[in-house]
Amino acid sequence: MATTEIITVQRRRKYHWPEAQLNFWIFIMLVSSAVLLGIFAYLTAIQNTLRLGIPWILPYMITISTLCIIFIIILLGLISQRQLLPGIVVLGSFILFVLFLTGLIETSIQLYGPSGAVNSYCGSRPNIEVIDSMQTAVWLANLGICTDFRAAFAFEIVGTIFLLWMMVMAYQVNRDDFD
Repeated sequence: MATTEIITVQRRRKYHWPEAQLNFWIFIMLVSSAVLLGIFAYLTAIQNTLRLGIPWILPYMITISTLCIIFIIILLGLISQRQLLPGIVVLGSFILFVLFLTGLIETSIQLYGPSGAVNSYCGSRPNIEVIDSMQTAVWLANLGICTDFRAAFAFEIVGTIFLLWMMVMAYQVNRDDFD
C-alpha cells in the first residue's frame, strides 16, 4: 500500500516600506501630536485656573494626541520586529484621520466661528494712555491663548494631511508600487 505525503509551503510576504518617507512621517506625526498634547493640556490648565468650564475639544484633543503617540509607538515596535503590515497602518491611520478631522473642524469653529470665537478677541490691544500691570498681563495671556489656538489649528491640519498621506503610502506598499 502506497502512502501519499502532502507538503505545504507557506511563504511570508515581505513588505518594503520606503525608509526615508516612513521616518519623516513618524517624526512629523510625533512632533504634531506632542505639540497638540502640550497646547491643549496648557489650555485646560488655564481653564481650571480661571475656574471656567472646559470645552469638550480640550480633553478630546488631549486624548487623540495621546492615541496618536501610542499608535506611533506600536508602529515603531512592529518596525523593529519587521512585522509592519499595511493593513494595520491603513486601519490605524484612517481611525486617527477621522478623529483628527473632527478636532480640526471643532477647533476651526472655536477659532473662527460665530461671535464669541477666540479669534474675535485676538485683535484687541491695551489702551496706550492707561497701561497698568494688570491690563498688560491680561493682554499677554489673551495673546498667548490666541497664538496657542492658531498653532493648534495649524498642527491639526498637518496631522490630518499626514495621516491621509500615510493611508496612501500603505496602500502603495501593499501593491508594491514603490521602486
